[in-house]
Amino acid sequence: MKLFNTLTKKVEEFVPNVEGKVNMYTCGPTVYHFAHIGNLRSYIMEDVLEKVLRYAGYDVKRVMNITDVGHLSSDADTGEDKMLKGAKRENKTVMDIAKFYTDAFFADCAKLNIKTPDVVEPATNCIDAFIEMIEVLLQKGYAYRAGENIYFDTSRLDTYYVFGNQSEEELMVGVREDVTEDENKKNKNDFVLWFTKSKFEDQALKWDSPWGVGYPGWHIECSCISMKHLGEYMDIHCGGIDNMFPHHTNEIAQSEAYLGHKWCNYWFHVHHLNDQSGKMSKSKGEFLTVSLLEQKGYDPLAYRLFCLQSHYRKPLVFSYEALDQAAGTYKKLKKRIQDLERSGAADETAVAQYKEKFVEIVGNDVNTSMGITLLYDVLKADLSGVTKRAIVASYDEVLGLELLKEAVAEAGDVDAELEAYVLGKIEERKVAKKEKNFALADAIRDELLENGIAIKDTREGVVWERI
Repeated sequence: MKLFNTLTKKVEEFVPNVEGKVNMYTCGPTVYHFAHIGNLRSYIMEDVLEKVLRYAGYDVKRVMNITDVGHLSSDADTGEDKMLKGAKRENKTVMDIAKFYTDAFFADCAKLNIKTPDVVEPATNCIDAFIEMIEVLLQKGYAYRAGENIYFDTSRLDTYYVFGNQSEEELMVGVREDVTEDENKKNKNDFVLWFTKSKFEDQALKWDSPWGVGYPGWHIECSCISMKHLGEYMDIHCGGIDNMFPHHTNEIAQSEAYLGHKWCNYWFHVHHLNDQSGKMSKSKGEFLTVSLLEQKGYDPLAYRLFCLQSHYRKPLVFSYEALDQAAGTYKKLKKRIQDLERSGAADETAVAQYKEKFVEIVGNDVNTSMGITLLYDVLKADLSGVTKRAIVASYDEVLGLELLKEAVAEAGDVDAELEAYVLGKIEERKVAKKEKNFALADAIRDELLENGIAIKDTREGVVWERI
């Protein structure tokens, strides 16, 4: 396995902390609104990463947080809490909003065949852990109190911009130009670990702390939740490229100051999904959700294929024309696989060889587009239909496209009874040909034609269609 490590800006051989085991963390959603399909591109690609690691034989434990408190509408510790903003928008409680949009997020994930992580932990479950970490950072001199809030002191670090030398102006996402500077900060880059009641008096969720009633900053949750479930050493931390600064930069700062050693070895960042006007967001244009795609007649897995056809480290431009093309490709691909011969035994040697090829190709920095190309190579190969089906089933453990799942019959589609009749006749014809009873074989073909079914012998087996 090889991965591009954002920390070193190189594709590296993946070596976990413990041989054969992978501790993996994913930044989860802030559950104040539906996830748009740009958000979900990251989760699709992180899902593929987890699945290809498992496919390659690793024992993976994956943890995801749910941000239900602390994430402000600006990433610079300014603006309104996103959860409170959602609650006001819908005239509901923050926890009602959190439950509704958490359920909606995982419903979207299910439609996209994204596996639920082994551990999912809401931030509000871990307030005591946040307080404990902040107390240690204060004791070590990495944090300070000002204006009744607790800040992390970035001047104590030898290196703060661990992902590169860019300035915060180049890296910061979602910060409005009209935001007023927090005068409590000693340094411009310092960030809030704990807000007290001195800020946002109408904050809905507040807890007692040694520094007064308040609530945590956004960044502290991922450090604490990952350590709670994965320990002090993490192998892979995932997220969208917009999480790189300030969120992941701040996670590293506070985690390594707290632990006193390196925290995470590999950082995996998925690039943006853009529309033609630029980065996709919830605040502009048509709010593109999985449900909206379904309303427009698209299978969500066609969108998954659309994402897999591109590399995760390249920005991807969405258009309905591009999605139409992916949907057409998906339908043809499933039909081609559905028509593969099903009888007989698979060539297990060939299956093992093609599995090894898949690990080599997709395991090289999650190269899903080349994985799709290899899938087509299998379909063109000089192999029996049943062997091809076995290889496709194996690949689909990672691709997650449900390639062997039978399509639900629509108006005008073949019903189950007709399909059983046709497949039975094809099997009878196969036996007749094997016994060199060609007259019977021809009679079966003619019978099918009289019933509006045309059959064709191919290298991959017998295929049929209604005429």
